[in-house]
Amino acid sequence: MRLTINFLVKKARQKSNGEIPVYVRITLKAKRIELSTGIYCLPEKWDEAGQQIRGRNEAARILNNRLDKIQNEIQDHYNQLKSSGNDFDVSTIKKKLLNVGDGSDDGILKVFDYYLDNIYKKLNKGYSNETYKHYKSSRKRLAEFIQKHSRKKDFPVKSIDYKFLNAFDVYLKKEYSIHQNTAWNYHKHLRRICNIAISMELITKNPYTRFKVPLEETNRGFLTNAELSRIENKTITIERLETVRDLFVLACYTGLSYSDISKLSTDHLRKGIDDKDWIIIDRSKTNSRCRIPLLPEAKAILEKYKNTPQYKIKGLLVPILTNQKMNSYLKELADICGINKNLSMHMARHTFATTVTLSNGVPIETVSKILGHTNLKTTQIYAKILDQKISDDIEQLQARLKSQKKMKL
Repeated sequence: MRLTINFLVKKARQKSNGEIPVYVRITLKAKRIELSTGIYCLPEKWDEAGQQIRGRNEAARILNNRLDKIQNEIQDHYNQLKSSGNDFDVSTIKKKLLNVGDGSDDGILKVFDYYLDNIYKKLNKGYSNETYKHYKSSRKRLAEFIQKHSRKKDFPVKSIDYKFLNAFDVYLKKEYSIHQNTAWNYHKHLRRICNIAISMELITKNPYTRFKVPLEETNRGFLTNAELSRIENKTITIERLETVRDLFVLACYTGLSYSDISKLSTDHLRKGIDDKDWIIIDRSKTNSRCRIPLLPEAKAILEKYKNTPQYKIKGLLVPILTNQKMNSYLKELADICGINKNLSMHMARHTFATTVTLSNGVPIETVSKILGHTNLKTTQIYAKILDQKISDDIEQLQARLKSQKKMKL
């Protein structure tokens, strides 16, 4: 039986930055499988005949070395299996590559660890550190549940069913008193791991096809024009609070998240199609590209921090604070500005979508592009908020008109 190893690219899976993924195709006994190598390149850099990255630079050399290692690893597994004398096929080689067994004792935490390891290896290359931390948190909660639920260190993937998932849902809500949407995020991660298990051929169906977790619609908070102006114009003498205020206002006028603002550098400042200053950045969360024309309010904040050490040495456009400190200081900022709302960087992003753009007539399609949303439905949530505000305002108007008529009588 002859083993064939080929490398190919998937143009249909092109990322927003133009790069396409490289896959390895293994063929044995007229059966074949394809696996992602985790390597990406620009279409014009792929040598189809040579099955490698074009170029003699260091980056191309490193990537081609990785391809060689993958090919050697596949060949080694094939040689070992062949010398063992046992029956095997291309799926056996796949399981060896993915470091999983025959499925008889594979646990969900083992699959979880495999996925976490992949995320870690691809940090800032398709996955953000926030994504890694969230999956680690989900893995921790699942491990705690398995220990209490079955008194084992792991639980067989093939044994996960409706009862297991429902018990996990009850455990999360009872043990941690979490909101339905927080539970939904834990389930989203576990559902992803179950899909990985299907790819590993450990199970054939995802147990979540029977167990549904609803996502409750939430009312996304945002600042009114008056509240935003109050924060902008507040005289602040404490330097750390002034910095936090500036970062918050910057988010209100750009729609950028905390993770994206924290990595803003001179590389992200470009001239747009109108020859004016724009921020062009790939979102940390989704890797989708944001193209943001700079409003005067945002531009003024960036100008303010041009002489700071982090700008001159690292090229960072604004000072960086940890997310924990930001949230803590934002509470102080709300207090001194007399705003009875839970300020957060998420609220700043929501304020950009509602108060700054949509309520001023910017088309929802444009707002969606600026925010880097991959689905217009996500942006439409903000439009619903505005509809509610319109409804509330009209109710107040009707009450005033009714009152005026009574006074005339």
